[in-house]
Amino acid sequence: MTAAVFAVLLTVGVPIGIVLALAAVTFIAMSGNAVLLDSYALQMFNALDNFGLLAIPLFVLIGELMNGAGITQRLVRLAAAMIGDVRGGLAYVNLIANMMVASILGSATAQIAMMSQVMVPEMERAGYRRDVSTAITAFGGLLGPIIPPSIVFVVYAVLAQLAVRDMLLAGILPGLFLTALFLGTLALLGRRYGFPRGARPSWRERLAYLRDALPMLVVPVVIVGTIVGGFGSPTEAAALGALCAAFLGGAVTRTLKPRDLAGVLLRTGINSALVLFLVAAAGVFSWVLVFGQVPQNVAAWIHSVATNPVAFLLLVMLVLLAVGTIVDGIPALIMVVPILLPIATDVYGIHPVHFGVVVSINLILGLLSPPVGIGLYVAANVAGVSPISVIRVSFPFFAVTCVALVLLALFPGISLYFL
Repeated sequence: MTAAVFAVLLTVGVPIGIVLALAAVTFIAMSGNAVLLDSYALQMFNALDNFGLLAIPLFVLIGELMNGAGITQRLVRLAAAMIGDVRGGLAYVNLIANMMVASILGSATAQIAMMSQVMVPEMERAGYRRDVSTAITAFGGLLGPIIPPSIVFVVYAVLAQLAVRDMLLAGILPGLFLTALFLGTLALLGRRYGFPRGARPSWRERLAYLRDALPMLVVPVVIVGTIVGGFGSPTEAAALGALCAAFLGGAVTRTLKPRDLAGVLLRTGINSALVLFLVAAAGVFSWVLVFGQVPQNVAAWIHSVATNPVAFLLLVMLVLLAVGTIVDGIPALIMVVPILLPIATDVYGIHPVHFGVVVSINLILGLLSPPVGIGLYVAANVAGVSPISVIRVSFPFFAVTCVALVLLALFPGISLYFL
């Protein structure tokens, strides 16, 4: 009955946080155990009683502040100056700028929407096909939830009861690895689609672009440096990053006015509340799952199918790819981690941080996977092109990401290198 209620509510478009909360209530009602209902609110509160969750609104605030500081345009100009006049230069600029912005925004959907507005028209004016430009921008947005700071990794760390610092560090090498694979894919596509050459800026222009963009890089340096150097927790690093972003927007670029702060804080509060409500609903839903012995039953079934850790990870990747096409990254993470993580760690001995990296990237890839792939539709809608044409030309990036996921599953050291 609980599964039926969950499926029906999800199918008719009820927000996933409400679906999780109502499914938990349904299970309690079907069990006839009134004591569970008395503990419902307490379980939701306990899910939010975690210092690491403070990093989420702070990271959201950083993204809002940096959006108001004109960061994107400056980073794009810096990337263009670094690339020069190579064939397909603007396509490379797109990915490198995505990587730079990813280190600040940490949200795939927001990054895809923002970069589609900036890069697709620019690439079309330079002679690129609009659907190809949109596909490149969409998969560049995949880097957002991987390169720290990452809200997805923060949520996973809280769900898995891990140090947020470990999850953020674990995303560095996979993010760089995936960026390198995307750049290699662009080199091959440049021959197929005949990408034009970029402009060659003078050294004077390059220095000017570097001077303009260098202060913008202070924010990720402060965040990652504070975490890696052990000077503070990810939450404290995010607070420092928010202060730096506010200073840059107000004193350096001077595009962030005092009158803008009310809107910035309001958007930050709304977006943070949405994520935190999901975490609270997931807490009570996970509690119900454990009480109903769902993880134990799922573990028994998976163990009968997958006989070793690699087979388990491959099976999980196939399932999560399908889940990710329907449910957004963070809600999907909240749904599957309480069920799959105990199986991965207790039955197959997989490192929880390694498992978190694979699962998170897998679910984010679902955002860009047909037929649903909401990230592709966001990019296509912003760029004004057909989603079908974007899906068709984005297949090489999809295939490369799948290869990267398999390699990450087979070689845990890629994720655990900095731990």
